[in-house]
Amino acid sequence: VLCGLSARAEAQVRPQADVACKQADGPLNYDCVVKLIDAKTKLPISGVALSIGADMPSMPGVHHLRPAQAAEDAEKGTYRARLVLDMHGEWALQLNLSGPVRDRVVKLLRFEGAEVTEPKPGERSRHKH
Repeated sequence: VLCGLSARAEAQVRPQADVACKQADGPLNYDCVVKLIDAKTKLPISGVALSIGADMPSMPGVHHLRPAQAAEDAEKGTYRARLVLDMHGEWALQLNLSGPVRDRVVKLLRFEGAEVTEPKPGERSRHKH
């Protein structure tokens, strides 16, 4: 029984995501490109339903983004979605995969106007009310 569980665990896909967002046609509108790969095989993850939700870690439950559905590009493993935020600052994006691969990947991004960056480890949010 343990051999069967081990083989099944090794066969599971481990999603890894690269997220790049650019400011779109409004101050809080962002077009995001998500590249999904299997962390183990480095192959693109294609054919999944991907939704992207978001919360501000500094204010849990106060600023929350309803999930946006991403559409897959012709390039396998590449998905696009439009995010409309409540405000600038640090957001935890929840990438929810369903279909042949079911998982959630969380990515932290700081949205400051036209600049979108990943926070550095240990860096505190510059968010102020």
